[in-house]
Amino acid sequence: MSASRRSGTTDELGPDEPERDGSDLLAALLDGMDAALCAFDADGVLTHWNREAERILGWTAAEAVGRHGFAGWAVRSADAEEVEARLLSAMHAPGRQVHEFALLTKDGGRVLVRTQSAAVRGPDGKPAGVYCAFSEVHTQIDLERSIALSEALFEDASWGVVLVDADLRPAVVNAHAARALGLGRTAVLGRPLGELLAQGVEELESALTHVLAEGAPPAPAEIWVSVRTPDGERRRCWRCGFVRLSSPLAEEPVPLGVGWLFQDVTEAKQGEQEASLLRFRTSQLHRAARAAAECEDPVEAATVHLDFALAGFADHALIDRVAGGAVVDGEVEGPVRLVRVAATPSGAPGPSLSAGYAGLPVRYAEGHPALQCVARIGTVRASVGAVGAEQSRAWALARRWPEDAVHALCVVLRSRGRTLGVVTFLRGSGRHAFERSDTAYAEDVAGRIATALDLAELAGPNR
Repeated sequence: MSASRRSGTTDELGPDEPERDGSDLLAALLDGMDAALCAFDADGVLTHWNREAERILGWTAAEAVGRHGFAGWAVRSADAEEVEARLLSAMHAPGRQVHEFALLTKDGGRVLVRTQSAAVRGPDGKPAGVYCAFSEVHTQIDLERSIALSEALFEDASWGVVLVDADLRPAVVNAHAARALGLGRTAVLGRPLGELLAQGVEELESALTHVLAEGAPPAPAEIWVSVRTPDGERRRCWRCGFVRLSSPLAEEPVPLGVGWLFQDVTEAKQGEQEASLLRFRTSQLHRAARAAAECEDPVEAATVHLDFALAGFADHALIDRVAGGAVVDGEVEGPVRLVRVAATPSGAPGPSLSAGYAGLPVRYAEGHPALQCVARIGTVRASVGAVGAEQSRAWALARRWPEDAVHALCVVLRSRGRTLGVVTFLRGSGRHAFERSDTAYAEDVAGRIATALDLAELAGPNR
């Protein structure tokens, strides 16, 4: 049975030729719509009833078309008059009329629906009936909630929200995300992620591609990125969540892109890293103290402290003592000379090697960081800067350091108010320069090394 009641007659149709008129096309259009649709003529008789209306209420078109209103089958008898009056009032009202009321399903259940009704005009312009579109209220509320949620996410959310299309380019960006990316909301749209981020792009794009193909991961991912800004690059840690977006209108899921939500957790992660680093360094100091206590030779104990300190802190280390014995504050006459006591192997990992006390002074040039360290009785940091590989190598060799050294931290060795020498920590390329936070740890290690060297001094000149 058609979703509409046929009208009219057929003329001059052959015996096998099917009837074709406008009602066939109208019925097909109504049945293909996702909304529940029905129509009444001027007398209130139901003339159209589509498949979505069948789905919601359970009444087929054959059972519905031709009935007068909803009385006696689709509404309670007590409500029938009021419902009919509301629906038919649209014939004499401008625009659309919106109402909510309960309808009855075929199995006796009640469904609260929201209707939109409007008049149907005849050729003479007079009301000829009413069409009515209706949907379950909870469906409409769900839609309104979804819209409200979307608007809230993009306007009021305290985290970044980005809709990334299937080409992995931002299609919609909220204000928080735009600020995190250092650009305006419209400036971000359509640009490759590689233009917005200097580092972390590969990991982020890999995550987005995985979500498009396989769906959202089970847990948030923490991704370190470097954001390009007019003031330079900013390194940030973002805790990211992803959801795959698919068209709800297609029978098969059609990917529309990825919803990417992120929150900046840089300060928390840095705090965790610093706490973890502090715990590790404290552990290393305790382990070094236990190992050094078993050494009979004080110089060997100094190298033990040095070896434990190197783990995760530096790539190379050197211990230089002041030639001729410790220097008392204010009693330095002439240039200070330094003699190599111990050093890590050059070009290969391994424990520090003692050079003994019979070594010749190291040929440090005037202004060398180690000499500055002794003169200032303080810590000195030095870095090669942004130069080529050959210049970097020449910089290190000129300072009598391993050729791969690019960052240095020189710490004075002090004991009983005297300067014993210098310990130098060196980092190679690919590592960060020494920071102020590294100084306290280096000074703690230097204090332990100075104590061991002072014991060697007290043991006599032959030590």
